[in-house]
Amino acid sequence: MAKTHKFELNDRKIILDINSGSVHVVDDLVWDIIDLFEDNELNAIINILKPKYEENSIMEAYNEIQELVNNGLLLSVEGSLSDIEYNKDNIVKALCLHVAHDCNLRCKYCFASQGDFHGDRLLMPFEVGKKALDFLVRNSGNRRNLEVDFFGGEPLMNFDVVKQLVAYGRELEKKHNKVFRFTITTNGVLLDKENMKFINENMDNVVLSLDGRKEVNDYMRPTINGYGSYDVIMPKFLEFVRLRDNKSYYVRGTFTRNNLDFGKDVINLYKEGFNSISVEPVVAKPEEDYAILEEHLSDILREYEELSKEYIKLNKEGKGFSFFHFMIDLNHGPCFIKRVVGCGAGVEYLAVTPEGDLYPCHQFVGDEEFKMGDVDTGIIKKDIRDSFKNANVYSKEDCKSCWARYYCSGGCHANAYNFNNDITIPYSIGCEMEKKRIECALSVAANIK
Repeated sequence: MAKTHKFELNDRKIILDINSGSVHVVDDLVWDIIDLFEDNELNAIINILKPKYEENSIMEAYNEIQELVNNGLLLSVEGSLSDIEYNKDNIVKALCLHVAHDCNLRCKYCFASQGDFHGDRLLMPFEVGKKALDFLVRNSGNRRNLEVDFFGGEPLMNFDVVKQLVAYGRELEKKHNKVFRFTITTNGVLLDKENMKFINENMDNVVLSLDGRKEVNDYMRPTINGYGSYDVIMPKFLEFVRLRDNKSYYVRGTFTRNNLDFGKDVINLYKEGFNSISVEPVVAKPEEDYAILEEHLSDILREYEELSKEYIKLNKEGKGFSFFHFMIDLNHGPCFIKRVVGCGAGVEYLAVTPEGDLYPCHQFVGDEEFKMGDVDTGIIKKDIRDSFKNANVYSKEDCKSCWARYYCSGGCHANAYNFNNDITIPYSIGCEMEKKRIECALSVAANIK
């Protein structure tokens, strides 16, 4: 099984040590030696490479590689979960509260069926949300920092309850020595000065939904009456970001087969005035006329590369911004467990419906097969939790030999299930896009760090 992944991008030769996560930007000589290193002695490598390089240079590079190997930074040995039990106490650290199963937009690609999650249009009562926060505290063990995301549909349609739940969370903080990190995802239609102020004061992070260029956004994200939403939302988002100052936020868009040149949407959002941007590929059944298919992959991968070139250029000119998929921490990345198990859906992270039902994450909501319990009873179907607990890069056959496994952590469980009816079989199109994004991110770091 390969221990390294080599690639060239944006004028850099890069070798990723798969198991340690170490990244090496190398010259031609090291690039050539690394393929020979494990199976050949130094003299054999010298004889193979002598026509191309001086012997002293080969010896020097060989010794440098050997030192990296000795320090566990190159050609390192794979770790194992055998001695580590993932979340043995079943600690819950985060909830996605579906405060509104209703929405004031009718986005064509909405996985939540335009906000109702294939059910009735409902708003979460305060009492249900209160029980959800109690459940989180009760199941958080000794963990102090907890996360709650207000989600929908459109959570601003139930904003009074959001405010009540934030206030209740502050009470729980004092009573139980916890710290709540609140976030909210909004389409912005109902943003006004009052709720902007509250959000900026109380939400640690905010996700603002907007797809990019006006024509792209308005085609996929119409209002209830069929009109485009861009002109309604854009001024509000710009005002919101101005008032937010330096606090964390993301403008989050979706691209489809209709805008495979999505890099232009990223740059458009940057030029409009946003400096934290994420534009994600749509995940949809192949029969949908906006779905991304395997035949679109070559265009998408090329677009990521082109976007990375522009991203590096802007950063070098002092005009940089944050693009979610190009941000990578090479010094303080996630611990070994997180690299193996991923987002924690169904174990550490749960979604709560307006009725108080518990699901593994927001994308499973509405599928009764994955209903785990509710905020009154807690988790009843422990077999569901166990299945998610055991879904990791070692239990997924497709991940075992993939060089990117410790970066994507096995990919999205929901996408795997929706395409393959099995959370342990990754969504292959998503895998290819993720691998290219990782390569782009590493090449960005190699150019601007």
